[in-house]
Amino acid sequence: MARGGPALRGLAPVKLPETLRLRWRFKTGGEVRSSPTILAGRVFVGSDDQRIYALDLATGRKLWSYKTGGAVEACPLLLEETAYVGSADGILYALDARTGRLRWKYKTAGKILGGANWAPAPRGTGRWILVGSYDNRLHCVDAATGAAVWTYQTGNYVNGSPAVADGRVVIGGCDALVHVVSLEKGERLTTIETSAYIAASVAVAGDRAYVGNYGGQMVCADLRRGKIVWQYGDGTSPFFSSAAVGKDRVVVGCRDKRLHCLNRKDGKRLWVFQARDGIDSSPVICTDKVVFGCDDGRLYVLRLADGREVWSYELGQAITSSPAVAGGMVVVGCDDGTAYAFGPER
Repeated sequence: MARGGPALRGLAPVKLPETLRLRWRFKTGGEVRSSPTILAGRVFVGSDDQRIYALDLATGRKLWSYKTGGAVEACPLLLEETAYVGSADGILYALDARTGRLRWKYKTAGKILGGANWAPAPRGTGRWILVGSYDNRLHCVDAATGAAVWTYQTGNYVNGSPAVADGRVVIGGCDALVHVVSLEKGERLTTIETSAYIAASVAVAGDRAYVGNYGGQMVCADLRRGKIVWQYGDGTSPFFSSAAVGKDRVVVGCRDKRLHCLNRKDGKRLWVFQARDGIDSSPVICTDKVVFGCDDGRLYVLRLADGREVWSYELGQAITSSPAVAGGMVVVGCDDGTAYAFGPER
């Protein structure tokens, strides 16, 4: 799923080799801004050609595709052989992950650009799916039927994915607020003002949430107290990238053409990596390395300890998709309309 787990921390428990090689590429009919998901030897990814694709991880061969009514920029969520994917047509689709057959669809009143999340139903059995929409709402639906459970109203678009942790749903809104919502009832627990609209997904670790905003500030907020703990940034370049939150550091891309690594406790800068263009792609921490795409057309792997470049690969056009990492493979979309897979030399 998006960012590797319900808390959206951007962690992959694998160790990447020092060098990767291109294993395959799959061409679609539109820009691939969707971030891929890898599960059980398959890759799931959306495209601006309005389709959702399932590919073989080893070869890149198409297994199936499903046509929606709009561009698919959302990251697919895979749960019990069902793929849940939102589209710019405002519909959340539930598809059979093996065949691509439609199970159900749920319509919102606005575009769905962020990936869906999930949680066990707080009471009874079953699972709930959570997704934000440009209708200014967070939607909670039953995973099996697509029936609405509750909706939560915000003051503007919801662009990113909702995070789920400890009975709370946490989203950033284009109303400049971090919303903390009760999972069980869909009611507001608190809101935290960040002073500028939030396009990224919020990462949650314990009682703290981490997210950047359009005003050029990276924010750490205490969810229980509803207060900002620290903030970082000079206020000049927007953060669209979602943060990866490791044990002791936070890594996030910025439109100032740099990847920033901060101390998780106090927000002090540990290192920065200078790229050639803005970074909207969200980084993934892979044990001792971090991987991310860049608008300069390169996929980068850096050493987490000090930000030194370990490896990079030129794709030629902007990479706004965020990489998925599993089993030693890295899969990422590119604005040239192609999904690329990289693996070990051997």
